[in-house]
Amino acid sequence: MHSASKPLHDLGVAELAASLRAGQVSAVEAAQHFLGRARSHESLGAFLAIDEEVTVSQARAADARLAAGTAGPLEGVPLAHKDIFVTKDLPSTAGSRMLEGYRSPFDATVVRKLADAGVVTLGKLNCDEFAMGSSNENSAYQPACNPWDLSRVPGGSSGGSAVAVAARLAPAATGTDTGGSIRQPASFCGITGIKPTYGRASRYGMIAFASSLDQAGPMARSAEDCALLLSNLCGPDPDRDSTSLDLPTEDFARSLNDSIDGLRIGIPKEFFGEGLSADVRTAVEGALGEFEKMGARLVPISLPRTELSIPVYYIIAPAEASSNLSRFDGVKFGHRAKAFADLVDMYKKTRAEGFGDEVKRRIMIGTYVLSHGYYDAYYLQAQRIRRMIADDFQQAFKSCDLIAGPVAPTVAWKLGGHGNDPLADYLADIFTLPASLAGLPGMSVPAGFGDGAMPVGLQLIGNYFTESRLLNAAHRLQQATDFHSRKPEGV
Repeated sequence: MHSASKPLHDLGVAELAASLRAGQVSAVEAAQHFLGRARSHESLGAFLAIDEEVTVSQARAADARLAAGTAGPLEGVPLAHKDIFVTKDLPSTAGSRMLEGYRSPFDATVVRKLADAGVVTLGKLNCDEFAMGSSNENSAYQPACNPWDLSRVPGGSSGGSAVAVAARLAPAATGTDTGGSIRQPASFCGITGIKPTYGRASRYGMIAFASSLDQAGPMARSAEDCALLLSNLCGPDPDRDSTSLDLPTEDFARSLNDSIDGLRIGIPKEFFGEGLSADVRTAVEGALGEFEKMGARLVPISLPRTELSIPVYYIIAPAEASSNLSRFDGVKFGHRAKAFADLVDMYKKTRAEGFGDEVKRRIMIGTYVLSHGYYDAYYLQAQRIRRMIADDFQQAFKSCDLIAGPVAPTVAWKLGGHGNDPLADYLADIFTLPASLAGLPGMSVPAGFGDGAMPVGLQLIGNYFTESRLLNAAHRLQQATDFHSRKPEGV
């Protein structure tokens, strides 16, 4: 049926939704096309689970609603979910052996809301184990490969999501961002991703890592597509998630085409110091120059506690992880050791076998900082500095409307490039952690290319509940540039 000028996999969410409504393509045709692409690109390691029967069944139901005139805003659009969201029709592993083969009795709220909008699920996507990592190398199953250079990491923890979108295996995907896990892989893979204000999207059914930081968000090729997805995955969930904000559903696409003439963009001096590589700086400054051409004004600002965000995050996040992951003990669900002497031995062997090195590392750090004698010195102090980091942003927003800078200090590094040095991964999060600690919305927008012709992302950070302003700025940049529409060779 499809006879458009470009192949289905080159259509974005908005284009595909329009084609489905116009009857130019059926939901079944779209689903089967993307399933075929997923099968032919298995070597990228993007997917952890696919069930063609489930996907085609959902697509047939979408076609029936399209024919009946009862279609949702995203009816028939295929999308894949990061394997940190539980799904009743597909296994949910969080990239861990601990949950290998686990089937949830319910769907995560984000999954359900997108299904209510008409989305068809293509499968579950690879991620760092329990979302702990910056490279997707911590997946218990396989690392995903960056489609721009198969020898490089795609970023993490939402690496599979970024790979699937960049390689045109899906027009969009869900991700989660605890310390940058939507923004950093979006930057490394040349796509667009947004983390909304903490509490905008329900965490119900998101397998928890750090509850005061975890937030769901969309990953797609354009700001327009992200706006459409965000409008349908956000919203209050008071009966299931106590951290969900009581805010009405919002149309985040409403201001996409507004002028940005006079927009004040804050440029933090701490984001442009010695640690920033020259190629990333050049690409980011080029994008900022495009904003200036459109009438925006660059305003120098300071976020003086930027460097402290790393030790603060790597105290608070592991502390919450040690608590959240205590449930994985082999008793009720998940992996259980086959041979053990008694209950305590079962706990020990189950967790030793089920968890990977990075998860064990963070559990041990978290348990330590929460232990008697260290809680005040580490955890409480980290929480105090977290509050100061949030205050720094509020001071900055007195003189600017949004903040811009790099997403990461470098382009994607080689697989295994950080060896067994977890601190190297941690340091790569320095520009994304502050917004996460403050609970602010942030996004990554393709801004050009750096060393090795690898993508570079521009990070945009807004004040609370200003997602529409971020998406507007990103959309205007994408109207002036074509970085978001470029794709890796061979896909």
